[in-house]
Amino acid sequence: MINNKVLSIILGGGQGSRLYPLTHQRSKPAVPIAGKYRLVDIPISNCINADIKRIFVLTQFNSASLNRHIKDTYHFSFFSSAFVDVLAAEQTPTNKGWFQGTADAVRQSMHHFLRHDFEYALILSGDQLYQMDYDKMIEAHEKSGAEISIATIPVNEKDAPGFGILKSNEESVITSFIEKPDPSLLPDWTSDVSDEMKQQGRHYLASMGIYIFNKDLLVKLMADESTIDFGKEIIPQSIEKHKTLSFQYEGYWTDIGNIDSFFEANLGLTDDIPQFDLYDKTKRIYTRARMLPTTKVAGTTLDKAVIAEGCIIGAAKIERSVIGIRSRIGTETTIIKTYMMGSDYYETLQEIEENKIEILMGIGDRCFIKNAIIDKNCRIGDDVRINGGPHLEDIETDTYVIKDGIVVIKNGATIPHGFVI
Repeated sequence: MINNKVLSIILGGGQGSRLYPLTHQRSKPAVPIAGKYRLVDIPISNCINADIKRIFVLTQFNSASLNRHIKDTYHFSFFSSAFVDVLAAEQTPTNKGWFQGTADAVRQSMHHFLRHDFEYALILSGDQLYQMDYDKMIEAHEKSGAEISIATIPVNEKDAPGFGILKSNEESVITSFIEKPDPSLLPDWTSDVSDEMKQQGRHYLASMGIYIFNKDLLVKLMADESTIDFGKEIIPQSIEKHKTLSFQYEGYWTDIGNIDSFFEANLGLTDDIPQFDLYDKTKRIYTRARMLPTTKVAGTTLDKAVIAEGCIIGAAKIERSVIGIRSRIGTETTIIKTYMMGSDYYETLQEIEENKIEILMGIGDRCFIKNAIIDKNCRIGDDVRINGGPHLEDIETDTYVIKDGIVVIKNGATIPHGFVI
């Protein structure tokens, strides 16, 4: 039975400038991850696994590909009330502006939410990688009689200044909150965490940006148009006035905030026992069902490689890399520590001949590619050498960007034969 008490609201984030150029033509939730999924599939799948099937995704930038993905992916029975809907920022007679922050996005979309019956609003981020049982959080929220619940995760001293840090009492009720504290303040902000977390030096409770609000309170809070952000304003202001519960989570969780964290999260999937488990049948990650052929590999040494369906691979070696759907890789090519997103379609022999295509989609022969992200539908010629690493300075060209030593080939870019980075 659908969990009719809960309405889920996934925040698509802003312009996604820290994930540029991956967000140049798409919104952050639509960025491809793990070779065959999109970032938005993570929170939606967590909802479906918890039997929460009324889901809104809020976005305002480059939402066309996100709309298309959700329309093609999430189909429920005609006889249920389940849905996944994208709400883009819209101008109305009373509002001429874009979303100004997380709370403002919810406020501007509130009239859509109130058409539905619900007791709790589950507010999620569209750019995090984790597998969490929301049912347990909702149960804890109900049992405690809280008006707000915040999912929290223990973090270490190095990471704490990047988060909202909080303290709670013996009943897990939050007593104080500080947004991105100065390192000098941290000694006063340690919390009681499990022995396992203590051994890892994770003594501080950080907000994960995952909230449950009672409907009546959310409506009341949204009436105050002076507040535009949950983390910076609404949460700190509400803690003293409304019972706010900390729901502690100790599983794998990462915020896909920039190119470096995105790159490491994808390469982490190649570990022998990945922290993010795509193989757990109780925590399935759903995505668009494509009728693709199996992947074909010839003469390739594979070591810690994740390869999606529909690929044609003749590489010499693929090591610690994620290869996305419909990827084509030529002979004598070496791929190391690379995330290749793949292609949206196959080129036919007829198209290649008629259009006189010299560089085919995918990666050519005799290439060497290391420390790179290759966006969708790229064409990399023969004898191309891309050797990313800290020795490279940050730069942007028409076809690629270098950030923190990671070479990102832009969506649809063509890299000529013999090119060297």
